[in-house]
Amino acid sequence: MVNLPEITKITTQKKSKHRFNIFLKENEQEYYGFSVNEDILIEYYLRKGQILTPEMIEQIQEKDESYKAYTLSVKYLSYRMRSEQELMDHLQRKEVDDTYIGEVITRLKREGLVDDLAFSEALVRTKMQTSTKGPLMIKKELAEKGIQASIMEQALSFYTFEKQFEKVEKLAKKKLQASSKKSHQQQIDSIKQSLMQKGFSFQVISEVLNNIELERDDDEEYHAIVFQGEKLVTKYQKKDSGYALKQKVKAALYRKGFASDLIDRFVNEHMSEH
Repeated sequence: MVNLPEITKITTQKKSKHRFNIFLKENEQEYYGFSVNEDILIEYYLRKGQILTPEMIEQIQEKDESYKAYTLSVKYLSYRMRSEQELMDHLQRKEVDDTYIGEVITRLKREGLVDDLAFSEALVRTKMQTSTKGPLMIKKELAEKGIQASIMEQALSFYTFEKQFEKVEKLAKKKLQASSKKSHQQQIDSIKQSLMQKGFSFQVISEVLNNIELERDDDEEYHAIVFQGEKLVTKYQKKDSGYALKQKVKAALYRKGFASDLIDRFVNEHMSEH
């Protein structure tokens, strides 16, 4: 006759009051068998004196592993919404078996706790409202979170051209209003580069800049050229003087985006002694 394991005692774990250690006895030898969550204990009505077959023990342990993966997932999702890939990566880091990962993700999708479209739409709306990121930057972020291309496009449709235009216009005006020692053209180029780095398309940037009043303020532009020009004179006069120095300074100021009439004015007013 085969002796089957019998439950001799059930104790609460010290670190978790919702987990229980199951001790078994076989051939008069008592030993630690396995541990289960409170819900599994109740579901299988585990109690002292109960006889367990190897098949029952395996089934209970598998059910408990699946339950652990589920509770781990729910805790991770409680802080904020996650993409399916983020959850999968988290469970793999926690060394959850792939079998249970697939199982628990299927269950969470069924329960509506994992939904890549809802997650993507929420992320797009949040970034639109709380950041200066454009759609291309947000798209990159979604891709890093494992979102499929079709879902990304659907979510990004909320970030309409009109909303992009409004945000780009606000950012561009703010940059233009800030005091600068750069030429007007340098400021425009800097704005374009900054906006493209934030993930806005060249099309929306160009349309905004074409609609903004981009006329240069002559006084501000002249202050900028004097600032830049004097720095250039100091730099180049170590090796050059006279006509050669003036030509070098003029060429450098032209490259910096200053208009030729202002360059001539600077040379006449500030370089007559060189």
